[in-house]
Amino acid sequence: MPTESSYPTADDHYPRIDAKETDRQLSRYFSNNSDRYTDFAPLGQGGSAVLQTCRDKNLGRTVVMKVLHPQLAKHEHMRARFLREARVTAQLQHPNTVPVYEVGYDREKRLFFTMKKVEGETLRDILEQQVLGDARAVETYNLDRMLGLLIQVCNALAYAHAHGVVHRDVKPENILIGTFGEVMLLDWGVAKVWAMDDEIEQAEIAYQELTDVGQRPGTPLYMSPEQVRGGGGEIDARTDIYSIGVVLYEILTLKEPLRGERVTETFEMIVKEDPIPPAERTPQRQIPRLLADIAMKALKKDPKDRFQTMPEMIEALRDFRSRALQSLTGQ
Repeated sequence: MPTESSYPTADDHYPRIDAKETDRQLSRYFSNNSDRYTDFAPLGQGGSAVLQTCRDKNLGRTVVMKVLHPQLAKHEHMRARFLREARVTAQLQHPNTVPVYEVGYDREKRLFFTMKKVEGETLRDILEQQVLGDARAVETYNLDRMLGLLIQVCNALAYAHAHGVVHRDVKPENILIGTFGEVMLLDWGVAKVWAMDDEIEQAEIAYQELTDVGQRPGTPLYMSPEQVRGGGGEIDARTDIYSIGVVLYEILTLKEPLRGERVTETFEMIVKEDPIPPAERTPQRQIPRLLADIAMKALKKDPKDRFQTMPEMIEALRDFRSRALQSLTGQ
């Protein structure tokens, strides 16, 4: 089992994923044959792209195709951001990230990329079921299993950080639990990558404000204070540690640590207010003190007061699980 010191970092010999490479447009001479994809079925859509399942006739398998919306086909920033998501996801070759198979243009000349289709449910689905008291969700996803899932997500983030990538949108909706035990961290569309200059960063913020999507790259309830402030230079691995802290707090209490009636109020709370400790928030859940301490440390306002690396937080979670096991077995 790796220890904190054995995890490589972005300062080691690991290659950094560079914004100048991930955001570049496809060559004008690029070509591919998208005609081999058939049997399309809708899977979902967001503000910038559509998800479909389809059949790859060459390999005889079903894949997921993500296609940029037609109205964004000539939007330079959104094209770069879409290509960044495809390339970052493809280059982060880790067991807890989704494999990307191809990027190209479809029959209507829209950008697309294909990736592995994983059957399952998101952590958001599971948490909502637990809130409703669903017996299967409560029994199947007990605290120990939830911590095991969270550690796998943290491993994916540690790998990304070693390559100079910060996810910036870690939340239960982006954590997929596969039918056969797979754990996938999804949606690297707003990731910050190495050498992302101020021009790219400001374009991200300008687009978010233009489309009224939280005003910053990320999702309000899971954003760190530095994300709320909008300082691109402050964003580093500790930003993802804060978001993981929010997810852990929600696993423990079934409530977000800080939520206002409006987005602006939530932002104000994130910057200025400390969360209520988990055991005080939901005393009926009998939350272990050591685990609550891990969550609260990850949620510190000042990045210097949090875990400084994702491997450090992983070790804290593993140490808690080990102590819990020893307590149960009497060893």
